[in-house]
Amino acid sequence: MPITWFMITELGHFALILAFAVAIVQMIVPLVGASYNRRDWMAVAEPAATAQFLLTGFAFAALTYAFVVSDFSLQLVTLNSHTAKPMLYKITGVWGNHEGSMLLWVLILTLFGAMAAWFGGGLPPTLRARVLAVQSAVAVAFFAFIIFTSNPFIRMAVPPFDGQDLNPLLQDPGLAFHPPFLYLGYVGLSMSFSFAVAALIEGRVDAAWGRWVRPWTLAAWVFLTIGIALGSWWAYYELGWGGFWFWDPVENASFMPWLIAAALLHSAIVVEKREALKSWTILLAILAFGFSLIGAFIVRSGVLTSVHAFANDPERGVYLLIITAIFMGGALVLFAIRASAMEAKGVFSLVSRESALVINNVLLAVSCFIVFIGTMWPLVADLLFDRKLSVGPPFFNQAFTPFMVLLAIAIPFGSLLPWKRGRMEKIMPLLLPALIISFVLLILAVVIEAGLSIRIPIYVAIIAMILFLWQRETLEQLSKFIIPAFILGVSLIALVFTIQTGQSVLGPLGLALGAWVVFAAITELWQRSGKSGARLRRLAGLPRADWGKAVAHAGFGITIFGVAGLMAWQQEDIRVAQIGDRFDVGIHEIELRNVQRAEGPNYITTMAEMIVYRNGRQVEVLRPEKRFYPVANMPTTEAAIKNGILRDVYLVIGDPQANGGWAVRTYIKPFANWIWAGSIIMALGGGLSLSDRRHRIGAGARKTRVPNAVPAE
Repeated sequence: MPITWFMITELGHFALILAFAVAIVQMIVPLVGASYNRRDWMAVAEPAATAQFLLTGFAFAALTYAFVVSDFSLQLVTLNSHTAKPMLYKITGVWGNHEGSMLLWVLILTLFGAMAAWFGGGLPPTLRARVLAVQSAVAVAFFAFIIFTSNPFIRMAVPPFDGQDLNPLLQDPGLAFHPPFLYLGYVGLSMSFSFAVAALIEGRVDAAWGRWVRPWTLAAWVFLTIGIALGSWWAYYELGWGGFWFWDPVENASFMPWLIAAALLHSAIVVEKREALKSWTILLAILAFGFSLIGAFIVRSGVLTSVHAFANDPERGVYLLIITAIFMGGALVLFAIRASAMEAKGVFSLVSRESALVINNVLLAVSCFIVFIGTMWPLVADLLFDRKLSVGPPFFNQAFTPFMVLLAIAIPFGSLLPWKRGRMEKIMPLLLPALIISFVLLILAVVIEAGLSIRIPIYVAIIAMILFLWQRETLEQLSKFIIPAFILGVSLIALVFTIQTGQSVLGPLGLALGAWVVFAAITELWQRSGKSGARLRRLAGLPRADWGKAVAHAGFGITIFGVAGLMAWQQEDIRVAQIGDRFDVGIHEIELRNVQRAEGPNYITTMAEMIVYRNGRQVEVLRPEKRFYPVANMPTTEAAIKNGILRDVYLVIGDPQANGGWAVRTYIKPFANWIWAGSIIMALGGGLSLSDRRHRIGAGARKTRVPNAVPAE
């Protein structure tokens, strides 16, 4: 008898239930075995983790198959698919809803557990058993949540002829790949949580634990970086509002774990190298996954409104809140009980890499706390004070930005300071080139924006470089005064520029700050290559973790400049244009040549043909659209963008007007692509660090003979 569609989905449902049963066994047996040192019981964890992943994978594949063949006997397929939908969006429709996305969540959860079993051979047997048991306990909670409240395999008594289609906003390549990467980051932090709880159960946190937890955290952080960047890129070109970040509750839900994961990465370094900050690192590991669970609650409870939210039955949010309370509450109680077992061994002075990493952690944690307060305060005000409040971008921009500025200023010092004890007068001469470059770029940006001659910053640059090359020893002796002088100089320039022009100095400051971080990262690599010849060979021989750190920091600097430049120098033009009208926006001319209606695979579109000119010469033909999806009865805006290294031309066609014209919005977006380029570079840096052999569980550092090269970590 051939296998039918019906049988495949039923087998998927059965596999999901069987995976739930295996997860219960894996949660209990290895944990008991570790307590009584029973190796045979502990050995159950590894095959159980593999079986759990394979069963969940089969269930996910069965659901995907149902979407591909348009099996409308499944309620989920009926509500989120349609026969006319392109195949890509039939597949991505699997996770474009609450039930399917939760199945993807559990699939990734079991994948990480299986990977810990496959690659955890270097872990002590008891720790490995406890890690896998805790990971399975998290899986048990989510298996129960899916099976009892969010079953994706519910049948319809009378299947309809066709489905209700997927939300048109989700029918986009950016949203096709955004959720999987985001979930890999969210759920990847469960491994850091499992390692933290397992270490608390054992009562031991040491350098080896710090080395084991870092690659899992780093992988989750990299995936979160990619996922957030994809979501921001989607919002930029799909929603038609011209922005890249709105401080939306769901955006914040992904950003908070990213901030805590970044703090955890740096804190785990201190545990590994100096056996300090143990309690703080364990707490960060708990909070990182805790914020992931809070994010799941925000997205799926419907208590906060968002264009990204599933906004399903609020009762499901209660279950997620209970899951969060159980795991976070239990872990924090265990943390309080075991606090005495996490005594720090390493001591360090106020000026040291350890202190710099503490500053890094404080700034990231406070930033996360600000985002959390701003996100949740409307809900708190509604519940406790019966007041409807809205916390928007102005609050976040003013409260969050200063901490990121301080973080960017501090990063280069922390990278170059030695462990245990350092001296600022030895570090400042190394950072002088980066400081001079950033200061000159600041003056250059101010002069250009004010419409002055660029000869002034050129003269300043020449004089600064001559002083640096000819009087380097004198400058090194004065290095202790450089930071106060630099701060004073930047403040005076910003004050005078603002008073004289009435414009924001955000763009020039962002350029200087980004350059400071980027060129300091280059300086760090250069210093680690030694002080004599053959630097290039030594640079190539540096550990990948050193390269990864420098690349990630440089990406952060590029993103800082991209955000500041876009916010400071963007131009906007909103008008009603007639066919044939030609108008100026910045250095470009825009012509509305034609507007016509057409049909897509599952939508009707109103498409404009708009010509972009520069200096009287045609440079691009753009076709913004306004689509309408009849099945979903929903319109979408499809912006047309001329991408460039220095600026984007961003066009949106609106509704027809009474006088026969069309509403047209034009944005000039300077350095927009630098935001996502910086994010990609940050993720690339994380990937380079992750590929370092020293970060693989059970693998020691490869002995590479590189004369005079000093690894950072």
